[in-house]
Amino acid sequence: LRDFVYPTRYTEMAAIATSFQWKGVHIQGSLLGTFIQDKLGDKRITASPRKNEFSPALFANYKPFARHDFRVQAFCKKSFRMPTFNDLYYTDVGNKYLKPEYTVQYDGGIVYRKNWKQKFFRSLEIQADGYYNIVTNKIIAYPTGRQFRWSMLNLGRVEIRGCDISVQTVWQLGKVEMGLHGNYTYQKAQDFTNPKNKFYGDQIPYVPLHSGSAVLSVSYRTWDFHYSFVYTGERYMLGGNVPVNYIQPWYTSDLSLSKVFHIKKVDLGVTAEVNNIFNQQYEVVKWYPMPGTNFKITLSLTI
Repeated sequence: LRDFVYPTRYTEMAAIATSFQWKGVHIQGSLLGTFIQDKLGDKRITASPRKNEFSPALFANYKPFARHDFRVQAFCKKSFRMPTFNDLYYTDVGNKYLKPEYTVQYDGGIVYRKNWKQKFFRSLEIQADGYYNIVTNKIIAYPTGRQFRWSMLNLGRVEIRGCDISVQTVWQLGKVEMGLHGNYTYQKAQDFTNPKNKFYGDQIPYVPLHSGSAVLSVSYRTWDFHYSFVYTGERYMLGGNVPVNYIQPWYTSDLSLSKVFHIKKVDLGVTAEVNNIFNQQYEVVKWYPMPGTNFKITLSLTI
């Protein structure tokens, strides 16, 4: 390939970890060392510099009640993400000067689980987490002005505040089992790189403030039915939260029905899907429209 550098990456990792448990308290700590060297087949181009990084982490959870599965949990950790080969070296897209992404994460939340035997309402699980992340050199993609051509860059400092809420339940009615899983995410991801920038503190590109999903599943013997709903709130392209960069919220609904036929020692599975059943017109990336209503049939054979 023209102008392709044929990269090779060597990665060595070493870790030390420990844990402590006393009554309802469980604490884990670890330290990960990561050492990365890139080599390029083209000697005329300099590879990304060698990386030697150490990532500590501390996790804790507390179960205050012995008879109830209720836990309070928290963690703090430091991590880094090395740019991929595409990020660094892909022709016309990669940026060999791209820096690794460093993150300090703080998270706290609760988890509650409850199971019932021989009842219509079989189980309930609720999880809620709040978090605060500080990201240095966050890696994002941005359009270069040519169609289908994007490139990568670092944002100097991004602060992310948010919460995740998840609820999952299971019901049993005779031989029919039903499940519902829903989740909601609030994420305020702000660019604090340059105080002199007029877009200082704006939401970073393509990160919605609100998003969520819900999945309903019904199983009866060898039949399975699934309905899924996905919602992504308003977002902005590029760096400024101004009307010209605004991307509308979108949602999709998908249906699937599957059946397994037992034929001697062979299982034949048939799945029919209808995706985007309301023909929602939306764009995950600005100016790249996604498919409208579409259908798919899948056959699987298990021997």
